Amino acid sequence: MERNNGNPVGSVMVVGGGVAGIQAALDLANSGFYVHLVERASAIGGTMSQLDKTFPTNDCSMCIISPKLVECGGHPNIQLLTLSELTALNGEVGRFQATVRQYSRFIDRAKCTGCGECANVCPVELGNEFDEGISIRKAAYKRYPQAVPGTFAIDKRDRSPCTNACPNQVNAHGYVALIAQGKYREAMGVILRNLPLPGVIGRICPHPCETACRRGQVDEPVSICALKRFVADQVDIESLPIPTMEKRSEKVAIIGSGP
Repeated sequence: MERNNGNPVGSVMVVGGGVAGIQAALDLANSGFYVHLVERASAIGGTMSQLDKTFPTNDCSMCIISPKLVECGGHPNIQLLTLSELTALNGEVGRFQATVRQYSRFIDRAKCTGCGECANVCPVELGNEFDEGISIRKAAYKRYPQAVPGTFAIDKRDRSPCTNACPNQVNAHGYVALIAQGKYREAMGVILRNLPLPGVIGRICPHPCETACRRGQVDEPVSICALKRFVADQVDIESLPIPTMEKRSEKVAIIGSGP
């Protein structure tokens, strides 16, 4: 964070999206600095958003913090990094390099209208940490009604049904998502973590993952096995880095030269 001829240069990171972090971000942003506001929860607001009244005036806490939430969420100089945490900080004063891990919201913020239909049909119920576990919320949730950002999120605490059904525990939803983005090499890398022969298995696998696929409850399951075969045919396996493997004394014989 520097000033060149009186003009702000660089950006600032504020860790924690409670009322103090929000006010600090607004003050810095209004001074001309670009601010990255990092918050571990799915929305900013912190403890103050959970309170009914504030000491010592007994004023409504949400009445105080709501205008700041709206201003912070819409400020052109503030980037909200929710579901995020600072994992590393290097450098020196004024020239830090920060590493931030951002967890997936599993809902596209650009498409979510905040209607709440996902929560209405979600079958999974969890303890609501916003009110310290007194009530129940759905796995598809918005932290509180006035939350900023107002996008819903999905709290995934277990592996997907397709991964659980796979004998090799291959991260099917992970490589399917990468294929959808055209990241074939990355998708192949995900498969190879658990499966050394994706081209072969993609042709002979009985695909129990597709039987467990929840998309089948809507129309048809995702063609996971065919996608595995597709990406194996798209990527030259010889171009991928060879993992370091311990040499073993045992020998293996393979009978048959089919796929």
